[in-house]
Amino acid sequence: MPHITRTHRIGLLTPSSNTTQEPEFVEVLPRTVSLHASRLTLNNIDAPSTLSIVEELEKESRKLADADVDVIVLAATAPSSRKGKGYDHELIKRMEDASGKPATTASTALLEALTVLGIRRIAIAAPWSEAMNTTVVSFMEANGIEVPHHQAMGIVRNNEVGRIEPDRVYEFGLQADRPEADALLLACGNWWAMGAVERLEREIGKPVLTTNGVSIWAALRIIRSHDSVAGYGRLLRDYLGPAAKLASAA
Repeated sequence: MPHITRTHRIGLLTPSSNTTQEPEFVEVLPRTVSLHASRLTLNNIDAPSTLSIVEELEKESRKLADADVDVIVLAATAPSSRKGKGYDHELIKRMEDASGKPATTASTALLEALTVLGIRRIAIAAPWSEAMNTTVVSFMEANGIEVPHHQAMGIVRNNEVGRIEPDRVYEFGLQADRPEADALLLACGNWWAMGAVERLEREIGKPVLTTNGVSIWAALRIIRSHDSVAGYGRLLRDYLGPAAKLASAA
């Protein structure tokens, strides 16, 4: 096998019970970008766990800095939105102070993606509980995003989320979409959502975002390594280059 020069490194902070995030990141990332992961303890997607998971944030960020990564991503929507508006930026500061590296979160990336796409109303589909959905909705609304509809499967064990079949993700996304929403969010980084994005976009005619997709997009923007990644929806295909950067700053 010929050697591939890896020009950039992404550091991923993922829940300890997540079995989907690393494979999806590796599948989507350009071959010149390598992935390096650390794990934060979480087994259940519930209120206490989504708070306690960040207790290990500094320790695991420092470990990723040892690998000299170019950026660190906390690719977890529920934990990074748990305490409302501004909480994601608190977590970013903690990661950056501990590691000396640029950092972002899934919630931060989602808000940036919506800004670049010019979207103010989203529908949300998620595998976790209605209570967890409500927390994410509150975070979005506090940041000026309307959520006309959200739907949850009610799964608490994160290992069970990782066993959801991709076709079920697609069907659940269709159920959650609403005409008044300008985009659909498939929230959670542990279900196989990336493979459903293009199929859903063709079906509903609007952007479809995922936790892993926006996290990858934000990380690639920070390291400025690629202008387009095809096959996973319009955000990664059309909004990675300089024009997207200008749009987000406008």
